Amino acid sequence: MAPLLAQSGSGAEPPVPAPKAAVAETAVEDEPTVSPAASVLWRPLGIPITNAMLYTWVIGAIILIVVRAGTTNLQVIPSGLQNAIEMAVESLEDLTKGLLEPKVVSWVFPLVATFFIFIVLSNLMALLPGIGSVGFGKLDAHSSLPFALQHAEKPLFRAPTADANTTVAMAMIFFIMSSWWALRYNGPFGLIRHVFGVKGGMKGWVLVPLTLVFAFIGTIEVVSILIRPVALAMRLYGNIYGGESVLAIMLHRAWGLPAVPFYFLELVVAVVQALVFTLLCIAFISTLCSHDEGEGDHKHAH
Repeated sequence: MAPLLAQSGSGAEPPVPAPKAAVAETAVEDEPTVSPAASVLWRPLGIPITNAMLYTWVIGAIILIVVRAGTTNLQVIPSGLQNAIEMAVESLEDLTKGLLEPKVVSWVFPLVATFFIFIVLSNLMALLPGIGSVGFGKLDAHSSLPFALQHAEKPLFRAPTADANTTVAMAMIFFIMSSWWALRYNGPFGLIRHVFGVKGGMKGWVLVPLTLVFAFIGTIEVVSILIRPVALAMRLYGNIYGGESVLAIMLHRAWGLPAVPFYFLELVVAVVQALVFTLLCIAFISTLCSHDEGEGDHKHAH
């Protein structure tokens, strides 16, 4: 005590405790979180291979294997895996036929069906044990398990739909194909008339003011068309990434019991988000590949 009192009396300042803000920041850093960006696992030939890419290849391989196994020996009366595949395909086809013209269905159906199958399988497989928790990180010295990690800093697998790169890529594919189908259906000048032209088959002097009104509405429609892929990508990514983050936090509360209801909720969200993405794609295409009642005599380009 004597040296301490001597230092205090000599004008030396006592040690300053760490600020509360710093303690709070340390606590936040220990909170389990899910990185918004996919982790790069390897770089062969300088090409980054992320965990989302790796899981995309796994999901793609599973789809190919299942479809191949279910369609190798086709039966007149389907059963088993063939029956399940045909039921899924026919349901998606009926959904597309209910919203689009038959000619447009033949163009759009393969893409939207592929989107739905890939997204729903990706979302469901993201909920498998070990996805996002098995990978590379610091070993947990307090665990009795040989390869237990404090936190998987680089998970080996990650749901592709929880990576914005994947959802943006799908949205861009939709934008390019929908633009091509709109040109194919309407023709270049027909598409301009479809977006900016006066609707309803009106005639006479009223066309003069309506032309200005519909030109303004067409400009808004062009902005809407450009925003659609952004909305598609961010809606799907935000919902799946948000679900991952909630489950990661809940698994570290009360032995993981709070995560149980959220897990079953994510099962529903996985299917609903795939259906929403597919329906929005079909709805957006229907606004471009359809004609007004007043355009009944218009010949569409093929």
